[in-house]
Amino acid sequence: MSAAGSAPPAGTRLGARAWARYLLAMITIRPATASDQESLGRFGAALMRQHHAEDPRRFLQVEHPEAAYGRFLVSQLSNPNAVVLVAEHSGRTVGYVYAGIESTNWNELRGPCGAVHDVYVDETARHLGAGRELLRAAIDWIYSKGQSQVVLRTMTRNEHAQHLFTTLGFRPTMIEMTLDRESGRTSDDG
Repeated sequence: MSAAGSAPPAGTRLGARAWARYLLAMITIRPATASDQESLGRFGAALMRQHHAEDPRRFLQVEHPEAAYGRFLVSQLSNPNAVVLVAEHSGRTVGYVYAGIESTNWNELRGPCGAVHDVYVDETARHLGAGRELLRAAIDWIYSKGQSQVVLRTMTRNEHAQHLFTTLGFRPTMIEMTLDRESGRTSDDG
């Protein structure tokens, strides 16, 4: 049995690569719909909690974010410059990606591009290829909108995600740094 509770047909013996292809074939990517609001909210809230747990001074945390996050993502379904896609495994929604098209940004010194804002896969379905397939679908959508560059941000200590992004061709380009007033440091402290 795999981590997701799937097994190949009885009597089938698969090597590691064949097993990976078998699991990947069970991942379906589709556009999100309003009926996905509950699972989108649950995944978005989990993403928020994951970030907040990593750095509570930097990342927002609100009580019961599921409903608001779900509403926000569903509100993006009618935005022609945004896409929300979900991954399904064995008929169960296991993750999502939210991406959009952005214009030239002088603050960030970059031209128009596609931006991956969120990608999340439920812990019970990780390592099945859903994150990779969600990102590939979002990248394809961005390219279909005439963009030639895709950017995303990742937590500095999220090495698993960074590895995935690198295998898809992303390269590090910026590091965000945060200064909190409460840290007690001043510009004279060095």
